[in-house]
Amino acid sequence: MNPSDLTRLLDNVRTGKTTVKTALERLKHLPFEDVAYAHIDHHRSLRHGMPEVIYCEGKTIEQIVGITKRMLRAGSDILATRASDAAYKAVKKLDKRAVYHKASRSIVVRHTAKTRTKGVVVVLTAGTSDIPVAEEAAVTAAALGSTVQTVYDVGVAGIHRILSKKDVLDSARVIVVVAGMDGALPSVVGGLVDKPIIAVPTSVGYGAGFRGLAPLLTMLNSCASGVAVMNIDNGFGAGVLAHRINLLGER
Repeated sequence: MNPSDLTRLLDNVRTGKTTVKTALERLKHLPFEDVAYAHIDHHRSLRHGMPEVIYCEGKTIEQIVGITKRMLRAGSDILATRASDAAYKAVKKLDKRAVYHKASRSIVVRHTAKTRTKGVVVVLTAGTSDIPVAEEAAVTAAALGSTVQTVYDVGVAGIHRILSKKDVLDSARVIVVVAGMDGALPSVVGGLVDKPIIAVPTSVGYGAGFRGLAPLLTMLNSCASGVAVMNIDNGFGAGVLAHRINLLGER
């Protein structure tokens, strides 16, 4: 949509020739910005309720900076995942508000403070080694506006630990459970609560874990009801899904 088309569309809304709903439908699909190495989708937040997220692995610092610069210019908040410290320093030069969450390797830039949800996303890990993936889920959900609480290292090797957190589980609207090794924690939590559970297998574990395949299969075969399973190490995807489920309760 070129500037003249946009002006005409806005004029039609003002004069009543076009409804706001129709105008928003037209705006949902355009524009994107072609920068040769990326087509930046500036209107994704209209369709998805969240801006495009920058996945940094495989991108050069120059590409990350180029995408970030154009998104900031368009007034978008920034969430960049799997980002290096060097990428963060480069983004920080663009915008001093940039915050680096080192555990999850996520960069967040907010233009305005978000209103937090009343509903809580609780993020659990089976072990301390699972924290980086859990932090990616927690930072993502928080960046989108969810209230997040984390509880770490409550795996089934010491079952009394998760049982002692029953009040936290009961306070949640949705629970993200991150586990490697045998991946049994989501089934245990699923047997304790009536909340939707998002299970995230991690690549943490010894050789027979096959870099997360063993916990993935365990979670897919969970005997507890209401457990959805993400891909291995996909904390970001879990954070987005948890936030969207959380928003349903807000409405």
